[in-house]
Amino acid sequence: MSVTDSDAYPPIETYGVVGNLETCALVAPDGSIDWFPFPHLESPSILAAILDAERGGRFRIAPTDSFETERRYVDDTNVLETTFRTDDGTVTVTDFLPPAGRTDHPKKVLYRKLACTDGNVEVEVELEPRFDYGRAETSIERVDGGVLAEGDEERTLLESPIDLEIDDDRGRITGEASLEAADEAWFMLRCTGAEDADTDPDAALAETIQFWTDRAHDCDPEDDCAFEGPWHDAVVRSELVLTLLTHAESGGIAAAPTTSLPEDIGGVRNWDYRFNWFRDAGFTVQALMNLGTADEAVDYFDWFMDLCQTDDPAAIQPLYGLHGESTLEERELDHFEGYRGSRPVRIGNGAAEQRQHDTYGELLLAVDEMHQYGRELDADEWMRIRDIVEYVREIWTEPDAGIWEVRGGDDHFVFSKAMCWSALDRGLSIAIDGGHDAPLEEWRDARETIRSDVLENGYDDETGAFVQSYGSDALDATGLLLPVVGFLPFGDDRIQGTIDAIETTLVEDDAFVRRYDGDDGLPGDEGAFVLCSCWLIDALALSGRVEEAQSRFETLRSYLNPLGLVAEEIDPETGAHLGNYPQAFSHIGIVNSALYLGYARGLETPGPAPMGIRLGDPVVSS
Repeated sequence: MSVTDSDAYPPIETYGVVGNLETCALVAPDGSIDWFPFPHLESPSILAAILDAERGGRFRIAPTDSFETERRYVDDTNVLETTFRTDDGTVTVTDFLPPAGRTDHPKKVLYRKLACTDGNVEVEVELEPRFDYGRAETSIERVDGGVLAEGDEERTLLESPIDLEIDDDRGRITGEASLEAADEAWFMLRCTGAEDADTDPDAALAETIQFWTDRAHDCDPEDDCAFEGPWHDAVVRSELVLTLLTHAESGGIAAAPTTSLPEDIGGVRNWDYRFNWFRDAGFTVQALMNLGTADEAVDYFDWFMDLCQTDDPAAIQPLYGLHGESTLEERELDHFEGYRGSRPVRIGNGAAEQRQHDTYGELLLAVDEMHQYGRELDADEWMRIRDIVEYVREIWTEPDAGIWEVRGGDDHFVFSKAMCWSALDRGLSIAIDGGHDAPLEEWRDARETIRSDVLENGYDDETGAFVQSYGSDALDATGLLLPVVGFLPFGDDRIQGTIDAIETTLVEDDAFVRRYDGDDGLPGDEGAFVLCSCWLIDALALSGRVEEAQSRFETLRSYLNPLGLVAEEIDPETGAHLGNYPQAFSHIGIVNSALYLGYARGLETPGPAPMGIRLGDPVVSS
């Protein structure tokens, strides 16, 4: 069987994810951990079978006989249970890592608890460590307490209650055990720095469950909460995903825990998403604050505000590493086959060097969102924000790569221009409300100039909609955000025409929205973007078309996997998930769509009115 055979690569949407607020591991339905970078999310992998079934490495625990599986998260946590049912019995594997700095247990230990609940089950254990994306020479030896594997810089100690064998030819560690009802066994993968750490696995599990439970949004029907309803569980899972992708040390939030999961199976649209994009800022802060996850929202806000502390706004990048790294050189792992033959496999991301003018508007939206919650800017912070707004006033006429990071050359993207308008608009509001010094008249003039320019050049009378770029007739889903950021009111005929045109041109199977219908300089196709599908729901809900929005949201929600996770894209024809997984922006979209629907239905929000209502002029149905 060729490793490109789909049988060697489980569907992306079948994976579960666990993590410790510094890194994550993806667990396949057959009990195999197929992705595990260490020590941080953006670090080289120890296990990467998801990117190369033969060379990537895995850590699998499963019955030796044929089985069926059921999986669930322990309620309101990121602790994953995989239950295997065989003809002879049932056994459950519980996977987790203790959150970094949040418990008294070492964060660098991946715990796997094996528990037989009935019958008798034969299980096999297989560990194939492949350090540095499979590039490092690996040595394996027996030591006190288990089997030690070492690469060039990292090492792992597999602590096991059963005898383990070493296959030097294949670089593999194996073992078998027989469990009867009520038997339990702990397998601990101790990574660099935790080989000798004291561990109490039962206590570690209990404290990890408590940590996640304490952070999960909770409301009762009588609370009249905007998130209450049939989608409440999906919202809570999305919140837990966003928290899982938040780096404990810096507060940065990764776009996804993976790299190079393809947007087009077998194609070249494979990117590294283990970084933070500033374009996520405003809607991320809105989602976290409304969920009551204030600590994470404030940490994230403070983190990107620190990155903005530069005398040159032109130096602000669209994305950064989770420790604030600005150098994210894009490279290719030629020795990896890629998920189902999808090459190249990339690490790093060249988009960090692009000019994306929408970034500034999204930053100002985040600053304004926190301002609405009472976060005041000090003098130095305001100076940097003022510099950013002044910079936008200077460069808004120039082309850029746009929000979608096209690789076919810069253009005059309508959304980028609108977000430059947004930077000036929110800058004005913050300056006035906060009593900050600013050239208010100059900013007002610039804001109106940009608005007039976009209305003249970004709206196509023949199409009856805002288009992707000046002089183009291509549609772009970002047109759905124009009323959300307050550029025009929802009731404006041009906005409603844009919604209708996007429904006609970019929507597939009622719930799925493609990003655009223009050329982006890359071969191949892609699926529908989950986030864009959420944008359509938002635009409909805040335009008073609440029943239609709710119906689309229910359809979209049905495509979340049984664990409540979702990737960047969905193939409308097959329902398969595509792209990196789970995707933060997709889950942000789920949260904010639920928020907008709740508000449009007259339910309460814990803070100020949602961004799309506060900045726009929606026609909300009763």
